[in-house]
Amino acid sequence: MSTRRVWFAALLLSILAAGCDGGGGGGDDENDPIDLVAVPPTVTAVAPLVGATDVPTNTRIVTAAFSTAMDPDTLTTDSFTLACPDGTPHTGTVDYAAAGNVATLTLARDLPARTTCLAQITTAARDVAGTALAGPFVWTFTTGDAPDTLAPTVSSTVPTANATGVARNTLVAASFSEPMDPLTITSATILLTCPAGTPVAGTVGYAVNGNVATFTPASPLPNDTTCRATITTGVKDLAGNALARPYVWTFTTGPAPDTNAPTVISVHPADGATGVPINTLVTAFFSEPMNPLTITTSTIRLACPAGTPVVGTVGYAVNGRVATFDPTGSLPSGTTCTATITTGVTDVAGNALASTFTWTFTTGAAPDITAPTVIDVHPDDGAIAVAVDTAVSATFSEAMNPLTITTASFTLRASGPPLGPILDGTIAYDPLTHVATLTPSSPLAPATEYTATITTSVTDVAGNALVTAFVWTFTTGAAPDATAPTLILATPADLATDVALEAVITATFSEAMNPSTIGVATFTVRTNGLPLGPVLGGTFAYDPLTNVATFTPSSPLDASTSYVVAITPGAEDVAGNALAPGLVPNPWTFTTGTGLAPGAVVLGSAATFGIMATAAITSTGFSIINGDVSLDPGTSMTGFGPGVVNGDIHINDMVSEQARIDLLVGYNFAKALPPGTTIAGGADLGALYPLGMPPGTYTSGSTMLVSTPLVLDGGGNANAVWVFQIGSSLTTTASVSLLDGAQAKNVFWVPTQDATIGVGTLFSGTIISGRDVTAQTGTTINGRILAGAITDGTIALQTTTVNVPAQ
Repeated sequence: MSTRRVWFAALLLSILAAGCDGGGGGGDDENDPIDLVAVPPTVTAVAPLVGATDVPTNTRIVTAAFSTAMDPDTLTTDSFTLACPDGTPHTGTVDYAAAGNVATLTLARDLPARTTCLAQITTAARDVAGTALAGPFVWTFTTGDAPDTLAPTVSSTVPTANATGVARNTLVAASFSEPMDPLTITSATILLTCPAGTPVAGTVGYAVNGNVATFTPASPLPNDTTCRATITTGVKDLAGNALARPYVWTFTTGPAPDTNAPTVISVHPADGATGVPINTLVTAFFSEPMNPLTITTSTIRLACPAGTPVVGTVGYAVNGRVATFDPTGSLPSGTTCTATITTGVTDVAGNALASTFTWTFTTGAAPDITAPTVIDVHPDDGAIAVAVDTAVSATFSEAMNPLTITTASFTLRASGPPLGPILDGTIAYDPLTHVATLTPSSPLAPATEYTATITTSVTDVAGNALVTAFVWTFTTGAAPDATAPTLILATPADLATDVALEAVITATFSEAMNPSTIGVATFTVRTNGLPLGPVLGGTFAYDPLTNVATFTPSSPLDASTSYVVAITPGAEDVAGNALAPGLVPNPWTFTTGTGLAPGAVVLGSAATFGIMATAAITSTGFSIINGDVSLDPGTSMTGFGPGVVNGDIHINDMVSEQARIDLLVGYNFAKALPPGTTIAGGADLGALYPLGMPPGTYTSGSTMLVSTPLVLDGGGNANAVWVFQIGSSLTTTASVSLLDGAQAKNVFWVPTQDATIGVGTLFSGTIISGRDVTAQTGTTINGRILAGAITDGTIALQTTTVNVPAQ
């Protein structure tokens, strides 16, 4: 050992921490510190990652983090080894960083190219209580052809740059674009001054699980003070590359500490999900930034089935407040798994979960091998006159691994030629909407073309990478965006009455917003009175395709109660402009009714239309529309005749304009409903439900298919409702029929992109598409085709009959 540490204090801290953990021992004694100390330590995270490929040949540091404090005397070149290839040992030295429980193996020479290396930590490694690993921890990684010569960058920070009202008891954290050398993360390289020039005493740590450096102040920060955090160029990556320049950001504290317990907002796979791919990550999205040093294999656990622990590593993505558990191999098929997050997990202010969080899901038979795609970007590809202070965002087709979305994999630079240097900035990822946002550290140059790139190192939660790098360009204008965003629509509307108790609250903005500014601090719902009631708990989501923010209360609203909704100026557009007053009242109020609504999507004036598009309508062959037709704002409608419309036709008039507005409201309502039963992308609904599909909400992050006949079974309930939330497109090649009371008026298919109804099939329900719909030859639609809710949408009919259901 090159570094000796006094470990008796660490032993006491470990015992105390174990007593507060709330997990690990099981049963009624899980908070007994004596039982917990006896639990073998585990390896929590490693770098290079398990199974990593193309590892730089000049990687000189191999790291492993543990679930608890370790005895440094047991971490030696005998207990921590590397062989490249297997059987050819690499000499080096072993060190231990107590702040993060990280062992480092520093190699004496570069790694051979194109070679699989085997790293091992043996059972000679023991924690401070003398308990050994339950078994050796072994992993492999494969080197590439070349060394790493790129400087690491800072991807995300807590608090964010220029944040205000920051809790006085916060820690400061920064995630990096790649794994770092923990021995360079010290009190000499991570600094905090409050105010600028007045050093703050504290401790520095490094979390291998997310490439995160932390600074924990020794005492609460001064109130209402601007603090400056600095990361010096003494910080280096595993290949010895230092930051290109010091990274500095500021934030301002508020008057009080944070005493609120964090909560889990959403999980993947969803609670109760079935058919889960056997190669999935398990993730949890928290209500606020978390302390990555508390996210370990002791506090985040998986068992498949219950009682059979799964070996894996954990991660924490600062950019999205997401903890991950990555199994070291495939999960068993057809098995119910139980995931657990204990109260040992704390936020950046030291507040623990109020109680242990547990959920279950059931695996399917196969892995997910579908590559993710980018389905939308901001600014648009080819956009001109873009504000120089814009943020850049990309929406993915499915849930992504936020640990792969960094300032190394999502970049922005002047187009050139040649391409300019990668610009400094920070990354945010919203796991609910699958949106990654890159915010440049300074305004872009005016009248300049920029190239944004997302590399193939970005992967989904199953480890599937983009097939090719996604690249787009835009050109800035001459000036920053000084136009403030406003509210243009709110639901429930101001002064609305008889609102359903399970209502979701939405706000539609006049322009693209920064998703990271929309949350519990800026979007509040309370009971209306003197005084106002406490802020309701719930979840937030932001849809960049529609500029709609959604708040879903964690429980139904109270009956016959007045509520007030307020969105503060802390909600900002992508250029950093604060929300300003507009035509829609803010705050606004509404009053609930006495019961729950049946759950059908309200279409308003759009309900009378058999087909409705926002760009063009075409019909080849003889199509019959038994209902009204709307086209707005398009003008091209062909094929009628010979086709027949047994209803009114409205093109760019007041009726079609209102119907288009109501269509967007209905689309937003359907998308904002709480996610229901998870449907794996590409799964055949008919095959999943061969005996009939019961009512409910069904959610897919990508496609939905009907290639086997699907029957929607109402179970004798004429008010049964089906809502299909589809992340990309709907495709059918078989019929969708109704049984036992099910009614077409209560079935809603809501693809974000397109829908294609197959040749000669019967289809039941209303299609509310974000973009285009095609009904192929010989199709019958008992429902509606409403296209283009969020962008120019076309309808293409090929000898199709549409029957609008009675309301």
